[in-house]
Amino acid sequence: MSAILNAAQEKYIEEFRHTDDPLILEIEKYARDHRVPILSWQSADLLEILIRMMRPKRVLELGTAIAYSSIRIAKNLKKKAVLHTIEKSKDNIAIANKNIAKSGLGKKIEIFEGDALNIIPQLNKKYNFIFLDADKEDYMELFNHCLDLLKRNGVIFIDNLLWHGYAAVNKVPPNYLESAKYIKEFNKTFFSSKNLRTTLIPVGDGIGLGIKR
Repeated sequence: MSAILNAAQEKYIEEFRHTDDPLILEIEKYARDHRVPILSWQSADLLEILIRMMRPKRVLELGTAIAYSSIRIAKNLKKKAVLHTIEKSKDNIAIANKNIAKSGLGKKIEIFEGDALNIIPQLNKKYNFIFLDADKEDYMELFNHCLDLLKRNGVIFIDNLLWHGYAAVNKVPPNYLESAKYIKEFNKTFFSSKNLRTTLIPVGDGIGLGIKR
């Protein structure tokens, strides 16, 4: 990985973080303590800015987890805008619902329970913004569905495209070997897509950003 950031620089960046929402900090702490994978705060900051800039009417999230990114998206949506989010873990959904209730954003967020591969083909309305952060082995198939559901000039935001840095190297630890392979294959498809104008932003674990042509 690049040496653009070292520990001192990361600490410096942290000093400028806006952390005025106690619920967000609470969810981040829960995720750390219970090893629940969520979007990095830097990536979530970027996500919030994009949502505020675009003001999408309809947003789709694939991978609710404990509703960290769901809440950060929803609080930046316009009054009548909605977020549809898909999660298959019943345990995660229970925690997500509690966090959403605390946030007061329940009217903007609708959770679909089940496997995204089963749910997403049944969705019949298009979205202005799609956030993909699901199981890595499913990225390719979900991405193809996302392209169909994304409106023209809509944005797709995809997490983990550097995959702990292992997408960029040949020597990968055994426990990351299979998932890194999925990400490498997906990146080739995503960045060669003729339907999107794409880029990779080295924030968090690597954000893929695409605008539908």
